[in-house]
This record gives sequence, structure tokens and C-alpha cells, in this order.
Amino acid sequence: MRSHLFLSLLSPILVLLPASTQNQSSTPAATQPVQVRSAFQFDLSVPPAQAAPLFGPEGERCWAGGNWDPHFVFPQPAHDQQDAVFTVAHGPYNMTWVNTVFNLAEGHIQYVAIIPSAMAMTVDVHLTPAPGGTHVDVTFVHTALDPSVNAKVAEMAEHHGSSGPQWAHDIESCLKQRHDPL
Repeated sequence: MRSHLFLSLLSPILVLLPASTQNQSSTPAATQPVQVRSAFQFDLSVPPAQAAPLFGPEGERCWAGGNWDPHFVFPQPAHDQQDAVFTVAHGPYNMTWVNTVFNLAEGHIQYVAIIPSAMAMTVDVHLTPAPGGTHVDVTFVHTALDPSVNAKVAEMAEHHGSSGPQWAHDIESCLKQRHDPL
């Protein structure tokens, strides 16, 4: 299954959610929630106008794997746009996402995602023309909402920082599927 933001984010956070509601170990946790930034870059073989729509919640269905199934609160009917609000479920947990910037012409897409009582995250994507296609810069900012999840938030940030090659592969596979005749 293709890796994606949702899958790479939610897998480690699911481990931390039940622990945040139970008694913690005797090791004292940090007293302040952490904020950790991570980033990666990659190139795609298509121009920005063709690549940008693949970073919307609906557009990501092509490359993000089967567990990426956004359910739109707004707009109805569902479509990718700025200020769209949607949820993504994984087991009993729901992550709420807000598409804060969706400017395809400028190649800028941004999200805020929240897992209540655990973590807030921003995802900022910038696409620029590059020889042979598009250069993609992705920045995550993970913020623990409770110090008990600091280690997991730092772990996610580290994981996200190395996700560029997988995203590039998955998006290129999506593009190839769209252009291959049936």
C-alpha cells in the first residue's frame, strides 16, 4: 500500500492516543508540549498545473492509498477548494482537516489537521516549475497538545522528514495510471 501523509501520521499517533487517557509511566514527562518542524523536497515529471490538483484531499485519493478517505463537512457536494473542512477516520479516531490554502495557480496548498487532545499539525506544500516538471517542497509543523505525546510527535516529525522519495514514487505511479490506456 502506498505511503502518504495520513498513513504516516496516523499510525504512530494511534499508539499515543490511548496512552494519553491512561495513567502515564513513572518517568516524568516534559512540562511543555513540543513543536517540531520537518521538511522534504522532490521533483515530479509533470508541470505544476498538472501536479497541483494531486495535493487536494480528493486529488490525493489517486496516490495516498486506500485508507485516505476524506469525508467532507464542507463543501457539499465534496470538492477540493480553499476552506474545505473534512475528516479522515482510522478505526475509532477522527482527524479534522481544514484546507487553509488551495491556490493551484500559485502552486500553494496548506492544511491544518487536529487530533483532539493529542496533536495539531500544519502541512504546507509549494510547487514551482523545474526543468522537466515540478519541484515540490513540503513542510510539516507538528505540535503536541499534551506533553505526554511529545516523544511521538517528535518521532512523526522525523518520519515525515524522510517521506519525500515515497511521495514522489506514489505520485508518479498515480500519474502513470492516469495516462496508461485501459
